[in-house]
Parts: sequence; structure tokens; C-alpha cells
Amino acid sequence: MEKTQFSRPLDLKAVRITDAFWHAHQETVRREVIPYQWEALNDRVAGAAPSYCMHNFRAAAKRVAEKRLGKAFVPASDTPRGFQPPPEDPSQAEPDRFYGYVFQDTDFSKWIEAVAYSLLQHPDPDLERTADEAIDLVCAAQDESGYLDTYYILNGMDQAFTNLRDHHELYCLGHLVEGAVAYCQATGKDKLLQAACRFADYAAARLGPEPGKRKGYPGHEIAEMALFRLYEATGKETYRALAQFFLDQRGTRPYYFDEEASARAALEGKPFSPGRDPGRYAYHQAHLPVREQAEAVGHAVRAGYLYSGMADAARLTGDETLYAACRRLWESIAGEKLYITGGVGGTHIGEAFSYPFDLPNDAAYSETCAAIALVFFARRMLALEPKAEYADVMEQALYNTVLAGMSLDGKSFFYVNPLESVPSACRGDKRLEHVDPVRRKWFGCACCPPNIARTVTSLAAYAYTESPDTLWTHLYLGSELAKRAGGANLRLAMESALPWSGRAKMTVHTDAPAACTLAFRIPGWCGGEPPAIAFPSGIQAEDRDGYRYLSGVWHDGDAVVLDFPMPVRVRTADPRVREDVGKAALTRGPITYCLEQTDNGPDLHLLRLDPARLSEIRPVPAEILGVPMTCLEAPGLREERGDGPLYRDYCPPETRPATLRFIPYYAWANRGEGEMRVWVRI
Repeated sequence: MEKTQFSRPLDLKAVRITDAFWHAHQETVRREVIPYQWEALNDRVAGAAPSYCMHNFRAAAKRVAEKRLGKAFVPASDTPRGFQPPPEDPSQAEPDRFYGYVFQDTDFSKWIEAVAYSLLQHPDPDLERTADEAIDLVCAAQDESGYLDTYYILNGMDQAFTNLRDHHELYCLGHLVEGAVAYCQATGKDKLLQAACRFADYAAARLGPEPGKRKGYPGHEIAEMALFRLYEATGKETYRALAQFFLDQRGTRPYYFDEEASARAALEGKPFSPGRDPGRYAYHQAHLPVREQAEAVGHAVRAGYLYSGMADAARLTGDETLYAACRRLWESIAGEKLYITGGVGGTHIGEAFSYPFDLPNDAAYSETCAAIALVFFARRMLALEPKAEYADVMEQALYNTVLAGMSLDGKSFFYVNPLESVPSACRGDKRLEHVDPVRRKWFGCACCPPNIARTVTSLAAYAYTESPDTLWTHLYLGSELAKRAGGANLRLAMESALPWSGRAKMTVHTDAPAACTLAFRIPGWCGGEPPAIAFPSGIQAEDRDGYRYLSGVWHDGDAVVLDFPMPVRVRTADPRVREDVGKAALTRGPITYCLEQTDNGPDLHLLRLDPARLSEIRPVPAEILGVPMTCLEAPGLREERGDGPLYRDYCPPETRPATLRFIPYYAWANRGEGEMRVWVRI
């Protein structure tokens, strides 16, 4: 890992997405999701669980104003220190009380981040005005000390930073920073950024290695990666140092979360016992110092955010030990714990990674946010070292689990993304109670919907990275971008037919010849077939780590034409994945496919692919709810179910030919309730 290899995403102001596939999803987010989510944050969506997010900011702003006037604060005596089930009817809410989860503030922070990225692609004065008014309210809720977490502002700041494990103040700080930096970069307005800096300064004054400071770190990670971003945006060393402290302190002994729990118990006059379950450390990725960790464990979203912060630190400091840990953790995920849909998190117990090769299909947790966290980690690994394996997984997660988290019309969402669904089982089996067979309008814990919005609107940050003399293309999406290289200003136009065809073309426009390198990922889904890549004479080509590097002097009008094979691939799993033995999944390009009851009838478990006719599987154009896509048709067999006793003597099953129709996984559950499965018997 040499520092000269490090790269960073392009400034989003320098990229405009024109891609037919992704631009359509970005427009869905802009037209439907962002306005819908703003209504949800203000508790105005009929039939959806109230958020109370903006209610809490209004209540906190009132409290802060009263404090300035010297009015004494008396918290409600019956206010518990934890989640408070809110009234189902927002009109019944008390105006001065906090409602919802302790991290409810982050719903706003993710929403404003999505707004920022959307404004970069599509200026919208009305949306910007709404965002500015929301920012005014949020900033009015900030305590004069700089502290900004509505849960404690409304419930008593005497307990601030006394429960870092569970009460998510640093998680709220992290998301506030992410949204504030994005909004400032998009609009040039720094009011929210200044508020985020004040909150970060408050945290840095109270947490750290210095005498008199708490030696704590986040229970739910994200502050690490956010503070590194804030450091790069402002140049203020305080933020880098605080993020580094959080990483260095995590997993050390004595276990800080036990220390703070003991201190709380002492104040309440109660005995404290740390418990006997060592898994409570792994849940927070605090079982070992981060440089010693080798297996991805614990809550999958927290893990992905932590690993992203570790990769940021490795890039910014050149810390080889952190890089080595990131590499081990990546191999643990990609080699043992990754669903074929790009999802992660095999168990609902702790929303966590399970043991290696435990990847159940019907009971999968595979949280949408966990796939997004994996995308963050992959992009940061690409910045450390451009290897196609990272971009392959990033693309897999984006096209499949991330998109599956949102309906095609942008009005309902999945929190959990199973690879097999039987609605009657989801309602009748306690093992599957966490699985929804249909998307919901909103969630009490609504982390996933705004996370999808901010990811889809910022897609350009994942498509390209750059160093002074090199531009890497990681994702092939139609776009226009600018880069300074070789003393000239390059304007590059990418055309792409993905994900339905493997054709792409990048055209160079420049006022003067420019010497630089353009590097293009050779996707793993080519299946080993060599791609056809045409480029101008005089340009030197080299293949390295899954990229084709094209170096030389580029002239106006030069073009690189790429034609990637896109075969239908019949995939099988490592036999240690017990649930998938004797089954296969179909993929084509970056898309994973599934069977759905709407096309194939009920009892999908009785269907199987015909192994003698796999070469006859063919792509077919189709539409779902008016959205064009490519589906697959495959020769198969359906077993006759028949009637009879519960158990019977073996005889070969009777079968009849059947044409199996597979749809893109991200498009399932858009045509009513029914069965679905990715892995099919073969």
C-alpha cells in the first residue's frame, strides 16, 4: 500500500449523472422520496408510523429559547431514559416531550444529506427553501454549549455522554456532520456545518485521551468516518484526532461501556454486574482493539461504518496496521458472510453477522442499511487500493439489496431483505417475525428509507475516484464529468447501457492534449470471458488488479469503447452454505434474479432448473409497473405436489416441464404479496 496509489471521489459538482437506469432512480428519489420523507418527518403521512423527528426539534428549540430567558427546566418525572413509544396519533403528542428512539434526530440528518446531493444534480429553489427552513429549526434547537441532541436537551443534559453505548449521541453527531458537510458543499451555505462543528467541538472537549476527559467511544459507529470527513472539509486537526481516538480506544481494557454502566449504577445506588456474555463486546465490535480484529462480527451496520472509518484513517495516516485489519475484515465479509444479493447480516439476533457461511435465505436479516454500510466500506477500500474485487461487491450491493430496499414508485421500503419469502410463514413462524413480505410506508426506526435516498442521490461518489494523474471508473453509468490532468481541463462523457447490456463508451473532450491515465474496471460478472476494449493508437494498455489502465496523451474526441460479455451465470454456493446445497441462483451482469409467485404460481419450492438445458436460459425484455428491465426465462421442471399422508415411501417425484421466469431481485414485491426465492433447486 503506497501513498501514491491513494485516490478520492470526484467532487460531486464535477459530475452529472445522465444514465438511463440510475438517473430514473434518482428522479424517483427527487420527485417522490424526498418530499414523501419530509412529510413523514413531520408526521403527515396517513397510515405510516409517526416519526416525531421534527416535533422533537421544535420542542428542543422551545426549550433552548426558554433556557436563554432563564426559565428553569423541570423534566417530566415519568420520562424514561430510553425508547418512548409515541402516541399513534400525532395530535395527541405533548408539545414539550421527546418521542421516538434516542437516535430520531438522524432521520433529519440523512434527509438533508439526500437533499444536498439531489440539489447538485437538479437545482430546485422550493426544495432548497424548505431545507433552509428545516436547518433554521435544527440550529435553533442547539444548546448554547454546542450540544445538539434533542433527547437530552428535552430530558436533561445532566446525563449527556453518560451512556455512549446505548444512547447514540455520537451516532447523531456523525449523521449531522455527514448531512452538514454535504449541504455546504452543495449550496455553499454553512449554517448547519457551523452547528455540526460546534457539536463536534463539544464532544472533543469532553472525550479523548487527555486527563479529565471520558475515555469513551460510540456505541453505534459512524462518528469516526464522519469526523474524518469533517477534518478533510475544514482542515481542523481536532476532528481527525477525535476520530483517531475513537478507533484507538475501541476494544481496549478495561471495557469502557462497563465502566460507564458501573458509574450509572453507583449514582442510582444499585449494584453493577458486567454479565457473563462475551458477545456483548462483539456486538459493538469492541471485543478486540480494531487493529487486531480479523472477523466481521456483531451488528452489521455498525461494523460497516466502523470499518469505513478505519479505512479512512489508514488512507489519511498511512497506518499499515489499520490497512491490514481492513483487508482481513474485508476478506471475512466477501469470502464467508456475503449474500449473492450483496446483502450482509445473516441473523436477526442483534441484526448481526452470523458465523462463517451461515447465510439463511428466509431468515436473512440483510438490512438495507447494512448493504449501504458495505458500499461505504468498499468505496474506501478502493481509495486505498484500486482492486476490482471491491467495486464488484459495491456494485452487487447497489444494484440488488440497496435498490430492493425501496419500491419502484419510491413510496414504500424494506428494512429486511430476505432471499426467500413465503408470506404465510412470515406471519406464522416466530423465527421469521422480523421479515416483511411487503414493503412498509415508514418505520418507527426509520434508518433505512433516508439512507437509501442519500446513497442513490450521491451515486457519482462511488462511480469514480481520482488521483492527480489518474481517473478510475468503478461503475459504468452514463455521466458527464470534469477532471484536471496533464495541465489541461478534461471533459469526459460516459455512455452506458448497463445493467442490461455490457456496452459503454467514454469520450474525451479537451482544449489541449493531456497526459494522464484512464483506468476501467473489468467486472467480475464477465465470467472470465475477455472484454473487447478499443482505444486510440499511441495509448499504452496494462491490466492490473482487475482494471485496464490506458496511459498516454489524450486528444479531443478520443474515445474508449468497452464491450463486456454479459452471460447468464448459473451460480452455486460453497457447500458450507448449507441452505443452498443442491440449489442455484441466476445472475446476469450486476443483477441477481429471483422467482416470484406472480409469474410462476405458488409453491416455488417445487420448481427446479433443468440442468440439461441451462444453455437455453435467455434474457427477455419486460416491464414491471411500467419500468423497463430485462428478465430471464429458463427451462425448468415443476414437481407435482399430490395428495397423500404426511410421510410416505420414496418414489421418484413426478414432474412436468415449466418455463421459469426470473425477475431482477430489486423489483420483487411490487405487484402484490406472494412468494419469492433467489436460490432454486437444480
